[in-house]
Amino acid sequence: MGLYKFIPLLVLMLSATVVSAQVAQNQPMVRISEIEIVPEFLAEYNAILKEEAAASVRKEPGVVAIFPMYIKEQPSQIRIVEIYADSAAYQSHLKTPHFQHYKTTTLKMVKALKLIDMNAIDSQTMPEIFKKLK
Repeated sequence: MGLYKFIPLLVLMLSATVVSAQVAQNQPMVRISEIEIVPEFLAEYNAILKEEAAASVRKEPGVVAIFPMYIKEQPSQIRIVEIYADSAAYQSHLKTPHFQHYKTTTLKMVKALKLIDMNAIDSQTMPEIFKKLK
């Protein structure tokens, strides 16, 4: 297992660097996180994720949504829709105590992590849907 437990953290750190370079300021940032959890840690992981998502939306004005869910037939397959006001809000989110707690305490629980940055097909409608972005 050794080195493999650090792969999710590496992916997260690298993606943060790429995202900050690619996403223009003042443009909403949308991401889907695909996460596979080691089944024995599922209840503990879900509790930590629920706490982190709620704190992010409640405490951070630039976090529009962090919406965790799981695939019905595969509860250890987590999907999170993340929406930030812009890339600066995302970068700020990564530095918060609640995100750092989530990241460090769940590292051993994550079997696989894939971060998918999305673009809106209709970017003009997005501000109407997510009034918090204004």
